[in-house]
Amino acid sequence: MLDNLTWSGVLSDPVVQAGTLAVVGAVITRIALRPFPSWKLAGQVFFFAALTVLLLYHDIVPYEVGPAPASTFERVFIALAKVVWWINAAWALIAFVRVFLIFERQPREGRLVQDLVIGLIYLGAILSVVAYVFSFPVGTLIATSGVFAIILGLAMQSTLSDVFSGIALNLGRPYAIGDWIVLNDGVEGRVVETNWRSTHLLNGSNDLVVLPNSFLAKVGLTNLSSPDRSHGATLTVRVVPTIGPSAIIDVMRAVLLSSDSILTEPKPGVQIKSLTSDAVELELSFRVRDIGQTGPAKNDIFDLIYRHIKAAGLTLARPLDAVGPPPDQLQSEEVVKPHRPTPLKLLDAISLFSSLTEDEKETLAASMTRRTYKKDAILIEQGDTVASLMIVRSGALIATRQEGHKEIELGRLAPGDYFGESGLLIGVGEAASLRALTFVVVYEIAQASLTPLLHDRPGIAEELAATLSHRIETGQHSFAAEGATLHGRSVSSLVTRIRHLFKVPQ
Repeated sequence: MLDNLTWSGVLSDPVVQAGTLAVVGAVITRIALRPFPSWKLAGQVFFFAALTVLLLYHDIVPYEVGPAPASTFERVFIALAKVVWWINAAWALIAFVRVFLIFERQPREGRLVQDLVIGLIYLGAILSVVAYVFSFPVGTLIATSGVFAIILGLAMQSTLSDVFSGIALNLGRPYAIGDWIVLNDGVEGRVVETNWRSTHLLNGSNDLVVLPNSFLAKVGLTNLSSPDRSHGATLTVRVVPTIGPSAIIDVMRAVLLSSDSILTEPKPGVQIKSLTSDAVELELSFRVRDIGQTGPAKNDIFDLIYRHIKAAGLTLARPLDAVGPPPDQLQSEEVVKPHRPTPLKLLDAISLFSSLTEDEKETLAASMTRRTYKKDAILIEQGDTVASLMIVRSGALIATRQEGHKEIELGRLAPGDYFGESGLLIGVGEAASLRALTFVVVYEIAQASLTPLLHDRPGIAEELAATLSHRIETGQHSFAAEGATLHGRSVSSLVTRIRHLFKVPQ
């Protein structure tokens, strides 16, 4: 077949054709298309099909043991052609596995099962080369290699234990990349990688914990990210029972309703754990979207507990392990200091009026109006221009915005929060509707109440504008009302608008 070569027949020579096709296919699929798995698969299949057609055209059947050619050159060429064909067959299957047999779509994915399948493909290709290229009986090879496998297995018991444990864990899939797991011995962390020998966890201190697969297969673990990413959490609070337990439960429910850091479904709950003459112990249970949000959510709820308890006139109970009567120096400020009216307390807690003097605060507090709203009452409709500032005294509210046919929750308000400052100071409409989630008490500061202060001391306009500007820039104002954003306007422009709205002389 290969005798009497002439230069005119070089292009039709099967050696040149097969060699050129093999080199071009290897360069394109292994180098040029390496970053593109899908295109690499298409190229691998194309060159494998082309090589198959070329070999069959020249009567070379790579998957059969053919008659031995007379020429040594022909024997070497046919052997190399068959080896290249089987390698390309393996590469095509591996490219298919890489594209379609994907278990995790994350940067450091656990590909143990994928690697196992690829290893089996390479093993099959090697045995096929031995059988169809070198005509060596595969059964004899397997029987001979079994003796060496036993010796090697005894010498690598620990490593093989990790490997097979890794296979079992990947098949059973008790966890996946990105899951947060906790072992029975207290070790916990987020799974960032799994390989043949070990599983890597990233713990809360951002340290990498490497655990052998054989160890993980023996120890019990809890997957905090399964069956979904949400995570349940609880916290305990002790309250002095100056009112009935049911009323205290209502206060704690208001705490949970006013938090926008927890999930609304399943509904958070409150349960009384114990009741004594000194304290009511309650357990608050809730769920967060992800385990990483547990800490911030607890911080938010502890802050809301303090605000709601203070608004309800309750007192936190002492810890169970506290000894002796409470010392006088540890009494609350409400007991030590003279009684301060509720409107003044609310003004003290609002940064917007932090620049006012004590006399100015007392004047403003005297003009504040107390208003109450039942559950589900609408305080403000989206788009309304409210010429007053409302401070939440007790209860919980929800702010929603209508966008098309969808109602989007923007946030929730608790005691000490306030809204309407944009309408009061610069006359823009509210971008959110406010609805009461519980019985709500608010104190209202009308525009007419603030006008005399601005006329008596025009400098207050600059102080209010500076505070409002900071709240707008940091997103702390009333849910980013339309028109309340600065859009490049300076504090001086806000001062001008405030003075114009309140008719303060320039």
